[in-house]
Parts: sequence; structure tokens; C-alpha cells
Amino acid sequence: MALIKLSGLNERRWHLFRVNKRGFWSFWIFFVLFVISVFAPVIANDRPIVASYKGELLFPFLNDYPEEKFGGFLALTDFRDPFIQDEIKANGWMVWPPIRYSYASVNNELPTPAPSKPAFGMSWDEACAKYPLKTEDPNCIAGNLNWLGTDDQGRDVVARLIYGFRISVFFGLILAVLSSVIGVAAGAVQGYLGGWTDLLFQRFIDIWTSIPTLYLLIILSAFITPTFWLLLFILVLFSWTQLVGLVRAEFLRGRNLEYVRAARALGLTNTKIMFKHLLPNALISTVTFMPFIVAASVTALAGLDYLGFGLPPGSPSLGELLSQGQQNLQAPWLGITGFLVLAIMLSLLVFIGEAVRDALDPRKTFG
Repeated sequence: MALIKLSGLNERRWHLFRVNKRGFWSFWIFFVLFVISVFAPVIANDRPIVASYKGELLFPFLNDYPEEKFGGFLALTDFRDPFIQDEIKANGWMVWPPIRYSYASVNNELPTPAPSKPAFGMSWDEACAKYPLKTEDPNCIAGNLNWLGTDDQGRDVVARLIYGFRISVFFGLILAVLSSVIGVAAGAVQGYLGGWTDLLFQRFIDIWTSIPTLYLLIILSAFITPTFWLLLFILVLFSWTQLVGLVRAEFLRGRNLEYVRAARALGLTNTKIMFKHLLPNALISTVTFMPFIVAASVTALAGLDYLGFGLPPGSPSLGELLSQGQQNLQAPWLGITGFLVLAIMLSLLVFIGEAVRDALDPRKTFG
């Protein structure tokens, strides 16, 4: 923080945030996990990160290459094919990611029917015998092992967790930001104008929030396949009301304060008064609720995926992993893994929210 000059108030808030050790360390743990998930394609992928073939530098994890380039005949190259690996090895080199599976990669060489047991906890020899996989190296490679086992379709659980974590966090952040922007704007208009505007808006919100979101998604899923952006759009339509009451109360309280009356007397427009003078105070309470809104958004996506009304089939999802755990009780690692990852993620977000709440609490900031 030495490189960032903070005002006295913000420095006090940062100090209060750091004093809350649980929230402070939760923030850094969540940040590290999020950064890892952002770089999922270079951590877990069934294609090399970079390859050199006959003097040409290739980036298979970013681009599709036809198999003709390597002496084959298929439209798309399977870099796990021993023929392709031998060809590239004879004419260059490859750099693989630490985990040689993507979220959709299927291990077709499992000795037992999927879902297969985790390699974690096994001896090295036992794990290598349990998960044979053809590679350019005859020796056992850690990246080829399914450390947390596979799901019922033979897909690597670790890879799906990394990609699923990324989707969940991005979904939660985008949903929280969009719903907060709409909710803050609606609450500001209600609270500042008051009167019939506030009364009619409140009745509209009462009617709007009575619409069952889950039933609407069930009906829509019968006609169209839900996608990431469609789910986001539908949930934004019904989640923006979370902050309306909070912001409305802040504007109702602040619109009759002396400095607001003085601003009106000086001829400032309602828009300038709302967004320049009243909104900063309302944003403090809004920011306090942001981590909890993200946690609720992640839970909503996981719940929809668990029920089968979420992301398209095959998408990496924590809720889908929980559903597989329920359907495959003989493979408890699926349900336990999904539950632990989701519980840790939500716990970190809640702890961060508590730390932000304490840091922005006026009683502690000015106490």
C-alpha cells in the first residue's frame, strides 16, 4: 500500500479491513483462487500451451489446427493421439499444462467404469496403474492422473472444478454489478422524488417480486436452451430489487438535510444533487452488501445447475457436480468435492463481506 496514496478516511478504512484477519486473509485466498481460475486454459487443458513443429511456433490452446498439418487427415488435431505426439516430438517440442485435461476431456482408458476413484491418496505406482493414458513419455506423468477422480462421463474432476469456479465467480460478479447498478438507480429515484413516484414504484416492486423466478426458468427451458447470458439476463431482471430498499432509505433520509437544501437553493439540478451529493453516501452501504450479493448469485447459479435448469449440458458447473454426486452415491468423492468447493467459496465471500462491513462502519471509522 506504500505505492498508493490514501486519504485519511480511506487509510482508516483499510486499517480496519486489515485488522479483521479472517476477512483479510479470505480476500487474498479468494483472489489467488480467482486468478488461478482465470488462467484455467493454461493450467488445465488437453492441448499443449505452446509447440514447435518444423521451426514453426504454434499455440494449440488458443488456435485450432487441422491434422493435415501434422501428416494426418482429420479436420481437427487431437494432440493426445500418440501418432501426433510422436510426429511433433520428432520435428520439434511441446509444452503441456500442469493438468492435461480440459473440462470436456474424457479419459477413455480408465480400467474401471466411470466414475473412477481419485488418484489422490494412492501410491505413485498404484495411481499410474489406475489411470493409464498414452503419452509421448512411457513413464507416468502427474498431469495425466485424475487426482480427484472422474465424473460419470469420465471427465477429470479437477479440471471441471477450475473451470466451474471461474464461471461461477464471473457469473456472480457480473450479476452483482448489473443488479446493483439498476437497484441503486431505482432506489435513488424513489427516495429522492418520493410522493406518488415512490408509492407507485413500491407497488410495482411488490408485484414484480411476487413472480416466481424458478417457474419462469422452467417454462423458458422447455422452449429454449438456457445459456450463460440468457440466465444472467433473467436473474438480473429479478435480482435488482435487493438494494432498492436500502438506497431508497438513504435518499429519503438525506433529501431533507441542510446541505441538500442549500444545493437546491444554489440552483443545482436534481440529477446533480442525487448523483454528486447523495449517491456517495448511499454507495457505502451498497458496497457493504456486494460480497453477499455475489455469494447469493453463485448460489443461485449452482442451484439452477443442480436442478437441471442452468447452463447447457456439458458446461463446467459446481451445481452439476453436486447433481452427479446425488446420482452416483457409490462415488461419494463427487458430492463431497462439489460441496467443499462451494462451501469454501461462499465462506470466503461471507468473511470478505463482514470485513468490508466493519471497514465501512461509521461507528468504527469515526470512533
